[in-house]
This record gives sequence, structure tokens and C-alpha cells, in this order.
Amino acid sequence: MQYGYARVSTKEQETQTQIDALHKAGVDFVFSEKRSGGDTKRPELEKLLSSLKQGDVLVVYKLDRVARSLRHLLQILDRLNTVGAQFWSLTEAIDTSTPAGRMMMQIVGAFAEFELEMIRERTREGLHAAMRRGSKPGRPRAMTPAEESEAVHLVQTRQATKSAVARRFGTHISSVKRALHRAAGQQEIFN
Repeated sequence: MQYGYARVSTKEQETQTQIDALHKAGVDFVFSEKRSGGDTKRPELEKLLSSLKQGDVLVVYKLDRVARSLRHLLQILDRLNTVGAQFWSLTEAIDTSTPAGRMMMQIVGAFAEFELEMIRERTREGLHAAMRRGSKPGRPRAMTPAEESEAVHLVQTRQATKSAVARRFGTHISSVKRALHRAAGQQEIFN
């Protein structure tokens, strides 16, 4: 039996193009999920891999949909090999039922990993360049410095709970916890 796997990285993206191509290729059942390719703990992929048996084929639209690192790809291939299943990538024309297909799979996997590392490196360089220009990465703080100071005082003096402070300033409790953490770090500096 042929099992398809479709994946996109964000909730805003859709897997329909991949699913259509998998059905057109004759896939019997498609497992689909919206998770980062760098995340090796993907529930739908795990369900798929656990259900494969001798003679089954794992079909993907593109290799980087199933693995973004050569190491993860090789782990998946090892699992397929253990149960006697094969792998087929529609766009890279990779079919692991042949020696040439297995070699091509490893080469393409190495390039997928290289591409991911290049993206990570460019992202890090962009963040560092922005910080050198004075930009502060991340979202803006939910409270002003004065509000943070008051929130910390209210919690530390037990005049209000973290939840009550969050409601008072119209923010999430996580923002209050971050303010408390920053205040604790500053107190250590001055002690």
C-alpha cells in the first residue's frame, strides 16, 4: 500500500497542493500535518511510520517535507528498511527500491540539510545586523518600564497575585512572569 505524507510549517499554509499530487500518483492514504520540518517529533509522521509494513511505500511530494536534516532522513530510511518498506519522492524522482535511488536520496538529503543551515545562518546574521543597528528583536514588551516596576512591586509585596496584576495591566500572566524574572536578574547584579 502507498501512504502519503504532506507537511507545511505554519498554520497559515495549506497542504492541498501536496495532497492533490499524492492522490494523482496513486497514494491510498495521506497523513498530513502543520509542523516545522526541523521538529523531529511529528505525531502524524510517527503514526505513518508505525503503520508501515513489508512492501508498503512512503510517498512524499518533496523530500524536505519529510526531513530537513540528513540525520533525520537516514533515521527514517532505516525505519523503512527495517520493516521492508520503500520511499518515493515525487518531485525529486527518488525511489529507494533501486541502489541508485538510495544513493540519490542521501545526496538530496545532504542538500536539504545544507539549505536549512544556510537559512538559519542568514537569519542569525540578519538578527545580529539588526541588533548592531539598535533594533531589539522580538515583540515589544506588553508593559511600560513604570508598569513593570509597579507589577513587580505588587507581586513581591503580596498585594496582588500574578493573575490579578495581569488583569490590571491588560496583559497575559506570562508578561508578568517575564517582568519578575527581569527584576530578579537586576537585583542579582546590584547585590
